[in-house]
Amino acid sequence: MKQLENSKRQSAASVADEASFNRVLSMECRRCERTGIPFALLLLEMHKVKDILGPSAMRAIALSLSGAMRETDIAGWYEEASTFGIILTTLNGTERHVVQSGVVRRVRSVLAESLNQDQLGAIGISFQFFPDENNWMFYKKDSGRYSDQDKYGNTNYPAELKRAIDMAGSLAALIALSPLFAIIAALIKLTSQGPVFFRQKRIGQFGEEFTFLKFRSMYIDNDPAIHQEYIRNLINKKVDDSDGTFKIKNDPRVTPIGRFIRKTSLDELPQFINVLKGDMSLVGPRPPIPYELESYSLWHRRRIAEARPGITGEWQVYGRSRTTFDEMVRMDLHYIRNQSLWLDLKILFKTPFVVLSGDGAY
Repeated sequence: MKQLENSKRQSAASVADEASFNRVLSMECRRCERTGIPFALLLLEMHKVKDILGPSAMRAIALSLSGAMRETDIAGWYEEASTFGIILTTLNGTERHVVQSGVVRRVRSVLAESLNQDQLGAIGISFQFFPDENNWMFYKKDSGRYSDQDKYGNTNYPAELKRAIDMAGSLAALIALSPLFAIIAALIKLTSQGPVFFRQKRIGQFGEEFTFLKFRSMYIDNDPAIHQEYIRNLINKKVDDSDGTFKIKNDPRVTPIGRFIRKTSLDELPQFINVLKGDMSLVGPRPPIPYELESYSLWHRRRIAEARPGITGEWQVYGRSRTTFDEMVRMDLHYIRNQSLWLDLKILFKTPFVVLSGDGAY
């Protein structure tokens, strides 16, 4: 009787392949970002037993696991024939520890029907919820959430080509602008105390921190609290965006020469070093300061997960102080979805004209 029930259960089950499963996982993440409705992901790491069991037994186990889940759950290969995943999409407000214990208990029961104790002990079981502020799993490069297209936009614009252009462009810019670098450095040293470069931790792709370089435009030992409060209010729509996005108009912390290099965006030139190092790209979203993330909504984080940050981008060319923070994020996501060599060249061509106009710069 039990075998008959298992047979019926397996016949009704379906197991998604790796590409399909991760595509659904990506969509569930994005849906959760917009709605705030949570879901859970169960992963079974079966690397240690797959060679012992063989492909047919692995497929049978996958079908059994799929058949034991609810109709609303999605089962499939997170990593083909080695890591099995189950997406639980309808939690109905059930407490997380209740969901986890119930599902893990059911999964272990199904596995025990086909595996001995040694094999069962060799399978790693992990359970993760989304959203979870303490877990960056869904934003990490190796999380499996991102396909090549998710990571790099248009697959006709390979990451290798974009990186080659970044390296060639940044190296050429550093050589050509070296006299200007020397002049700006001398002006900074002559007009205020402190280093030539301003170093700051910024958030790169997949939430990885890097040291961001600019020419110093502020007095040393200034209080960052004024900017933290401004950014928090900007993201939460408590300030007038026309006063200048991310930079405070008439900021008292800025030196006289700093006002000039900010207005002309000359303070941004050292970022070519970041591009050459691989921290940034010539074109991409603006890299945020770590404390900005405290005010980010879930969907805002896609701008740092799905593209390497850039010196310039759609927002820098078409938006700047004329847009709200949410509109800036939408412009970043539009760029990420539509990345191409032509679009990068178009943005790079427009950037000098925007810089010379000084429109929206403070």
